[in-house]
Amino acid sequence: MNIPNDLFYTKDHEWIRLDGDTATVGITDFAQSELGDIVFIDIPTEGETLDAEAVFGSVEAVKTVSDLFLPLAGEILEVNPALDSAPEKVNGDPYGDGWMVKVRLNDAADRSGLMTAEAYKALVGA
Repeated sequence: MNIPNDLFYTKDHEWIRLDGDTATVGITDFAQSELGDIVFIDIPTEGETLDAEAVFGSVEAVKTVSDLFLPLAGEILEVNPALDSAPEKVNGDPYGDGWMVKVRLNDAADRSGLMTAEAYKALVGA
């Protein structure tokens, strides 16, 4: 299982890559493997400002639908356009081409609800 050390993680299995006051968010390798084959991604929140842990969209796999939770409060700047026609990118490259959204953070210094890679590994038993 791939859990990069340079990212932060949530208990809901999202990852976040911080770059100043902007962040890229997706679901973890663990999450995509638990979901199975992803067939559709619905993120209708582009342009909206949401609180931390608010639902920003959903992922549909062959057997289930799962909500996506925003790790930190901010404005959804961009939704990954490649996922419209190729949602399976999340299965193949969850930390690269399978990213979900880019967010302008309300408070980039607030990392209180995030886990390090080590803490996330302990959570998922890796």
